[in-house]
Amino acid sequence: MENYAVILVLMALMIGVSGLAEKIKAPVPVLLLLAGIIIGFSPSMPVIELDPEIIMLIFLPPLLFDAAFNISFKDFRTHFNTISTLAIGLVFLTTIGIAIVAYYLIPGMTWPLAFVLGAILSATDAVAAMGITKGLGLPHSTVTILEGESLVNDASALVAYRFAVSAVAGVAFHTGQALLQFALVLGGGFLVGFVAAQVLAWVLRFFHNNDLVVICLVLLMPFVTYLLAEHFHVSGVIAVVILGLGVSRLSRATFPDRIKAQSKHFWDVIIFLLNGFIFLLIGLQFPLVLKTMHKQDVWPYIGYAALITLAALLIRMARVYLQQFNLQKAFQGKRRVSQEALIDSRTSFIITWSGMRGIVSLAIALGLPVALEDGSAFPLRNEIIFLSIAVVLLSLLGQGLTLPYVVKKLGRTKSPA
Repeated sequence: MENYAVILVLMALMIGVSGLAEKIKAPVPVLLLLAGIIIGFSPSMPVIELDPEIIMLIFLPPLLFDAAFNISFKDFRTHFNTISTLAIGLVFLTTIGIAIVAYYLIPGMTWPLAFVLGAILSATDAVAAMGITKGLGLPHSTVTILEGESLVNDASALVAYRFAVSAVAGVAFHTGQALLQFALVLGGGFLVGFVAAQVLAWVLRFFHNNDLVVICLVLLMPFVTYLLAEHFHVSGVIAVVILGLGVSRLSRATFPDRIKAQSKHFWDVIIFLLNGFIFLLIGLQFPLVLKTMHKQDVWPYIGYAALITLAALLIRMARVYLQQFNLQKAFQGKRRVSQEALIDSRTSFIITWSGMRGIVSLAIALGLPVALEDGSAFPLRNEIIFLSIAVVLLSLLGQGLTLPYVVKKLGRTKSPA
């Protein structure tokens, strides 16, 4: 009963803070993070320990499905080159870059542990990207690149994470095996999502006259698809994204206007509650993790987190501007790059600055095994979790607070999202 009351109070607080953020024109996720941190330091606040698997199951499927459902498929296809470059190549590049910084910066950090930290922090977050950039007047193409990248890059990060954790346990790393598993995880997720979309399409056509059944089935299917993909050890994230894209095309073709209107209002409420609650929970975790650290280590590790955040940002900036140069070069060389796929310097900087870490990094970090297979404790587990949460907070607060100013300074485009 006590936990039930705490959840109700937190939900009421989340709604109030979200409304206040809209009033004062502040980024909603940032204000919720700050509220969560402040509440977490309250002596009367009970401990809320997050189960990573539950967090991934409850929050990720509906949020990813909604993002994929509303993404512009035309823009996604146009910018697929940039999206795939950032969602795959940049993830592994960031993993390596953070690992190098962590290994030479943090005392006691081994190469396997450094790669674990790099994998945890390698992927940007779809929820953060959508929550922060909403209402900033960004063009459809920029929003599509940001959302497309953060929808796909989770699979890359999870594969890198699995191999890094295996390396900590002493399992040898094989490049060929890693590439094969990556292909199987991505391909398997795509297959599960495609089959789920086809099955749902057939069922929805059968029940097309029953509005409530249609809406409830669409709500249920992301969870079923995610669980099914995870059961077969393939990417649940990719499966839900493919499901969302498939249902989006189906809805435009066959859904009556009344169902579209009812479904939109329903999903708006669900996404508002989930989106707000997850950022509040992220803020609440910081005081809890802070208690696990030795007092003399707190400020040095906050400094390490700041340097890692800066390194990740610089790596991202270099790769985004290199992608801009490559697209220009390919277009001038008359390769298969359309003019619509090109990005300018302002767009490149906004894409760079919008690359924030969030729920996936938090869930992966909290999901670190407590012990290795031989029974020994997982090395530097508390330190890695602390660094991960600190980097998530620094990226969300630092980039999130300044992103509206960056967009305003660079100038909004005439084609807002």
